[in-house]
Amino acid sequence: MIALLEPIFQSALAPLGERLQCGAASPSDAVRIEDLLQPDTLLPLLHRQARFRRSTGNDLRAVASAWTLEYLGALLPPVVAAASVLQHVFPMAASQVRVQLDGHGNPLVFHIRNMGESRAGASTAQRYGPLLWLHLRPLFAALGELTRVAPKILWGNASRSLEPIFDQALALTGGAAPILRDREHLLHSPEWPADGDGRPCANPLHGRRRVIHRLHDGERTPLKLHRQCCLYHLLPGETYCGACPLAPHHRQGEEEDEGEGEGEGAIGTPAA
Repeated sequence: MIALLEPIFQSALAPLGERLQCGAASPSDAVRIEDLLQPDTLLPLLHRQARFRRSTGNDLRAVASAWTLEYLGALLPPVVAAASVLQHVFPMAASQVRVQLDGHGNPLVFHIRNMGESRAGASTAQRYGPLLWLHLRPLFAALGELTRVAPKILWGNASRSLEPIFDQALALTGGAAPILRDREHLLHSPEWPADGDGRPCANPLHGRRRVIHRLHDGERTPLKLHRQCCLYHLLPGETYCGACPLAPHHRQGEEEDEGEGEGEGAIGTPAA
């Protein structure tokens, strides 16, 4: 594990911190993300995923979405912990990160060749810009080009993955104000500074969440639904997740909610 991350990723959290490694040389089987996104590499990977998930036919949208949840679950915990808890930015451009994959194409370990830099006092946009615009945007664009999966689904997966990480980070730090600001900016602000002159663009992570109320032990309890359906129910043998906005039993009695999200799971574990 990167020494900088060791104080955060202790005990049960250690495997999550170990998903990001730093060294002058990467393992021979690690693939640069920029190369992974080329159609002649990415499409065979998605077909491996399809076989792994027992999906047949030419529609790879659900396969691509499920794969991104695995990808984000491996990449985001150490990167977000560094950026928000430690105010440190690792190099995250697709040209700077490599990944080792298992036999099904699932990410095992990400590799960087330098530690990046401390960005204490920098804005959320400055600390997270490389991750969003130089890594996730080209990744999602490549997947959309090959499979026609809607960008909002993939960005919704990213938001879903970020929320429990921020919840755990807040729990570990006693609700540190910088982490609260990062969560507010990333998940609840509709705009993002586009460049150095501060002109805003749309924040792709932002999206309204709906709330439904259901009876539990005779009481009506609220349930916040995910911003977007991840299409998991389209995979063989799967069904709608517990907070899917498209589940038939979640389409009644809903209301809009743009407030802070409640905790949805452990760090790095998207809620089901």
